[in-house]
Amino acid sequence: MGHGSFMLNDTIFDGFPYFRMIDGVDIFFVLSGFLIGNILLKTINEKENFSALKLLRFWKRRWFRTLPNYYLILLANYVVVKNGIIHEKIDRFSFHFITFTQNFKSPSYGFFWESWSLSIEEWFYLFSPILIFIFIRFTTAKISFLTVTLIMILLPLVYRYFIYDPNIDHFWWDVTFRKTVICRLDSIGYGLLGGYALHYLPHFWSRLKYYSFLAGVGLILLILNYDAPVTSLYQQTIFFSIVPLSVLLCLPLMESIKKGKGILSFAVQHISKISYSMYLINLALVAEVIRDNYAPTGGVDGIIKYLIYWTVVVVVSTLLYKYFEKPIMNLRDKNFRIFNALKG
Repeated sequence: MGHGSFMLNDTIFDGFPYFRMIDGVDIFFVLSGFLIGNILLKTINEKENFSALKLLRFWKRRWFRTLPNYYLILLANYVVVKNGIIHEKIDRFSFHFITFTQNFKSPSYGFFWESWSLSIEEWFYLFSPILIFIFIRFTTAKISFLTVTLIMILLPLVYRYFIYDPNIDHFWWDVTFRKTVICRLDSIGYGLLGGYALHYLPHFWSRLKYYSFLAGVGLILLILNYDAPVTSLYQQTIFFSIVPLSVLLCLPLMESIKKGKGILSFAVQHISKISYSMYLINLALVAEVIRDNYAPTGGVDGIIKYLIYWTVVVVVSTLLYKYFEKPIMNLRDKNFRIFNALKG
């Protein structure tokens, strides 16, 4: 709805889903940190040490998964903007998009807007294993992981405090505080904390899951009903800490839900598989192409365009996954099997 709701103006769907929600990107960040945290914990707790080779293997697996599709869609964005197919600013493109530094510290806007969250992910993939690799030389895996987790959670909060701007407007709050790498690494750090709790405190993780879920929902309701201006210290600092905390509190119960069967389960699993491609293409390459070339002319036309929007996103993402993402992941897994066989 955030990227395609312009098609549904003046229809019964205007404002759908009719209730406020916390930002889906924050949910994604926590889930990502939880997933990667568990992978890192499995890696550092293997019999052999967390060596430089294992660090490189971790990065190779992550980058095989994320970089090929990103660079393909980055090229597609450059082409459609360069040729005036969508109305973005080609002068906002730079080599920073290749190194994921377009929004490292400074705001990024005007070109491939949605890539801001992937930059945060990529720098998280880089920073957290390096810090663990350093700390584990001096202490245990458990303490190293917890130390890095706390660093990831606390440093962005402190940084946001020091750059607090009482005169900021909503646009600059969004691109400066919400969408820069340094300001948002803590959102993924809360996912790491969840991984730590599951791995080292499994009894409490399971035993307290219902109480934790109620606390998480309560915190979400508090967040949604406390409307502070973007000029406030709360909105520029604490807000970005308590939103991922609320997601983390919901995780123990949600993590316990097992895979289901039937068409609903299939749909959820399929969307999960193609979601990375959906994320990359849905805004500039689909929604903005419709907005700038086939703008809806009325209510019914808007509904039709919105259905076309979703159809194109799902179909193209499915094709990208099947014929581009999946073959590359298969190649990655094949290389690792060969490596392990030679190592053995």
